Amino acid sequence: MTSSNRSRIVLGPNQYGKAECRLVRIDRATDRHEITDLNVTTQLRGDFTACHTEGDNGHVVATDTQKNTVYAFARDGVGAPEAFLLRLARHFTTAHEWVTAADLAAEQYAWERIAVDGAGHDHAFRRTGRGTRTARVEHDGESTVVTAGLTDCTVLKSTGSEFHGFPRDRYTTLEDTTDRILATDLTATWRYAASAVERGLDYDATYAGVSDLLLATFAGRHSLALQQTIFEMGRAVLERYAEIDEISLSCPNKHHFLVDLEPFGLDNPGEIFFAADRPYGLIQATVLREEA
Repeated sequence: MTSSNRSRIVLGPNQYGKAECRLVRIDRATDRHEITDLNVTTQLRGDFTACHTEGDNGHVVATDTQKNTVYAFARDGVGAPEAFLLRLARHFTTAHEWVTAADLAAEQYAWERIAVDGAGHDHAFRRTGRGTRTARVEHDGESTVVTAGLTDCTVLKSTGSEFHGFPRDRYTTLEDTTDRILATDLTATWRYAASAVERGLDYDATYAGVSDLLLATFAGRHSLALQQTIFEMGRAVLERYAEIDEISLSCPNKHHFLVDLEPFGLDNPGEIFFAADRPYGLIQATVLREEA
């Protein structure tokens, strides 16, 4: 093949930014301090061709500059992570005409006050294990997509879960069960309707409400399969929150196997289990409004 017949090599989609900017803000407006703990990642898209093909950095907003912008904006307050990312995204896409889009993400780590004499201390905290809040904003100057969620939320039901009626073949060894432990590490991500983002949302209140509803549904619904459980969790959220168009859930099935104590002359009436970390079933689904 001659050089004239070779296809032209060009730069494809690209983005860059600063990953995992650890930001802790202490609000000292009163003697009772508040703490906000975020992990922010910035990614910019736009006219960066010359940098890749020629080494011309004239359009490159340095990743260090992006990091510094995150900290500088936090000086005026953080608030809900979704609102903070929206402020940053609008800045990056307006401050430099060649930056056409920003894709920003954040994780928020929860802290609670240490109890002293039955009351939460004014300025002493401990990290909670309920899960990590997540947020993401994709903004190109014309459209904005805001998603929120939580991850690393470990939950378990000691009963109220079954699994039976599945097909059997020569490789099937799993027994039917009408009473089992159901445990998972919940990851959920929901997308807000564009109209709701435009008119403004109380992201903190919605996050708290959705999180509580997901957990309450997991606890309260009798489960015939983890698939059924996550659909019910998603449906409950969409039925209550009109401002949410879709929700995606990912749930690894954290298996617990009954230990055989007969060799030791002991019974095991569903009390002693071996918790296996792998392999595990990975159940995922998106629940959405039909029109969305």
